[in-house]
Amino acid sequence: MYKILLVSSALALSSLATNALADGAVTGAAGGAITGAIVGGPVGAAVGGVAGGVAGAVIDPPPREVVTYVQQQPTPTASVVVQEPIVVGKPLPADVVVTPVPDNPKYAYTVINDRRVIVEPRTHRVVQVIE
Repeated sequence: MYKILLVSSALALSSLATNALADGAVTGAAGGAITGAIVGGPVGAAVGGVAGGVAGAVIDPPPREVVTYVQQQPTPTASVVVQEPIVVGKPLPADVVVTPVPDNPKYAYTVINDRRVIVEPRTHRVVQVIE
């Protein structure tokens, strides 16, 4: 009975996900809850919902004009080297200095290991690595 109730609730939640909530977290949470309920019952639904919400929080790529702006900026004279891998979705080390994109304050950029990296300035989370 609990599985049916949880699956029904998760399905209802997933049907409410609209383009306004297009970050994927709602859809991921609903999908995770459905899978968790089927596999592990009520506890599985709770765990699956949280895991699905995290996995569903997909990072949208920056607009083309932001990428073009970052590509056109001169390479800094001092190179920044970071030993750990630069991964989309993960934050850069706190000591890495980023430069805001003037026409779009949602983005900033830096050059690390000779690659241009677009980040969220508030969190330093990597949005895109330009190869």
